[in-house]
Amino acid sequence: MTTLSAHASGGPADATPDKGLIEKLLSPVADVRRGEVASALVMTLTMFLILAGYYLLKTAREIFILSEGGAEVKSYSSAGQALLLLVLVPAYSAFASRMNRTQLVLRVTLFFAANLVLFLMALGAGLHIGIAFFLWLGIFNVMVIAQFWAFAADLFTQEQGKRLFPLIGVGSSLGAWLGSLRAGQVLETAGPTRLLTSAAAILVLCAGLAWLLDRMVRRSTANAVEKPEEKLADGPSAFQMVLSNRYLLLIAALVVLLNVVNTSGEYLFGKYVVGTAEAMYGSGTDTEAARQQFIGETYSSYFSLISLVGFLLQVFVVSRVFKALGVGSSLLIHPALAVVSYLLMLRAPSFEAVRWLKIADNSVAYSLGNTTMQALWLPTSREAKYKAKQAVDSFCVRAGDVLQAGIVYSGELTSLSVSGFAALNVVFACAWLFVASGLRRRLQSQEATRLQPAQL
Repeated sequence: MTTLSAHASGGPADATPDKGLIEKLLSPVADVRRGEVASALVMTLTMFLILAGYYLLKTAREIFILSEGGAEVKSYSSAGQALLLLVLVPAYSAFASRMNRTQLVLRVTLFFAANLVLFLMALGAGLHIGIAFFLWLGIFNVMVIAQFWAFAADLFTQEQGKRLFPLIGVGSSLGAWLGSLRAGQVLETAGPTRLLTSAAAILVLCAGLAWLLDRMVRRSTANAVEKPEEKLADGPSAFQMVLSNRYLLLIAALVVLLNVVNTSGEYLFGKYVVGTAEAMYGSGTDTEAARQQFIGETYSSYFSLISLVGFLLQVFVVSRVFKALGVGSSLLIHPALAVVSYLLMLRAPSFEAVRWLKIADNSVAYSLGNTTMQALWLPTSREAKYKAKQAVDSFCVRAGDVLQAGIVYSGELTSLSVSGFAALNVVFACAWLFVASGLRRRLQSQEATRLQPAQL
């Protein structure tokens, strides 16, 4: 990586700070300037839709996997995702080198939309798709959502991204909240198949919006150093990029540790949900539909609360934290909260206590945590945004899940208690905080000395 992204969307990088009515209306959320409104709002809408679609699918996933296999199978399936990504990430990297950014986004998005049609056909044939759908959605989550964030990081300069990502994050948080609410409404009147149908339509729409954004950028960056129509450079593979660059390697370590901590917490919550469902309705096949309904409604409510609190944090807190602390210091907030949360779990609290601790943890993760993580990619090259980011946001995420699956397996063999799992999470959260501190120092060094990404 030798150059910063030099192109912008919707106007020059040093656009005048003078603001019109729309810019002033958006100012509580983000510092949007003249010439940036259209592209920023379309990108925000795109992230809103992609997250809404994901949460429709996420609710369906919980119904399929927990009713068919339980929390343990859910954790172990993450190992399968990591193994698949060992093949898919290099394949994606090679595929990306053959086309420009818009062709890449369009084709990958439509490919996943077509996959949903196949799952609907399998459900119509009466097949159990729990494990297969869990594997697929885990790959969809890390590859497609990461790709749209890479697209956003490519559209805007580093300076613009720091100002506009809080707004784009609002679209992400609002989409997650309304998507989970909609999932609950759909389940009341129809089965999970309707969730898959709606998500497929949303993906097609997102592909169209990506095409529209490309047209907008082409008109505003005709003389940019990196033109939108240019193909991504061949260069090193995604994994080679990460391993050869300390900055990217620290991001990768951060992602692994984050997912170990988060997935362990989700495992504990999943055990509580399944146990409660069986206590209420029994474990027989004759009550499977009732258990599915309970699990779906519980997770719909859980995701809705996380998304609502995350949305409020995104609107009223994230941009202010960015301005006050900067990206580097903002990285420390989420792991510090995780340390405190799991210290409180050492006393093996009730289901409701675990539920609210996880809601607080995930709310910060999906607002400030996510926006900060995406901002880490702003100073990197275009190739790193699309290739290395896939390796980090896909394989490293699932590598963290594999490590967590090993923890679950060992814990089940030794009958580890809730307090035991919480103690392990405290250790991993402290390691996460240590790595975040290292990234903070490198970002502060970059800002102080104006280093290029290759020197990070």
